[in-house]
Amino acid sequence: MSLGEDGGSEVEVETIHGRNWPSVTQFSVFLENRVGQLLEVVRSFQGSKVKIVGLTISDSADCSILRLILSHPEQGREILSLNKHAFAENELVAAELPASASSLADMCLALLRAEINIHYAYPLIVQPHGRPSVAMHIDNNEQASRSLHDMGFEILCEADLSN
Repeated sequence: MSLGEDGGSEVEVETIHGRNWPSVTQFSVFLENRVGQLLEVVRSFQGSKVKIVGLTISDSADCSILRLILSHPEQGREILSLNKHAFAENELVAAELPASASSLADMCLALLRAEINIHYAYPLIVQPHGRPSVAMHIDNNEQASRSLHDMGFEILCEADLSN
């Protein structure tokens, strides 16, 4: 996409839909710290094509934050809304670990070289290509994806998680 087509100078602009690197949507669901809250959220996806492909829970005395990655985020968003679950969305980078023994260290090294902080990370339940995968909330998704890709890591997109 370019601006200034009426004789002005052209400026290349990339929109959010035209980004170069894939990401996955994470839903952060607010839960009261009561027995059965996790089960209630998990059951809300029963009978749909939406599967939980990654999750982690942050707990405190009064509440919990359930972080979910779903196989079909558009439908998952609808289900969470229809069931009146309070949630927010973030974009994460998901990468597969190669078969080498030092793959996690190599991943951290690639991000360190790019001066990118990992705020939190957790493994995915699914293995789209038969290898372990990690979802990461980081400073700069595009730069992180580029750095990891340059080091030989496979970057996953939402389509990889929906199979």
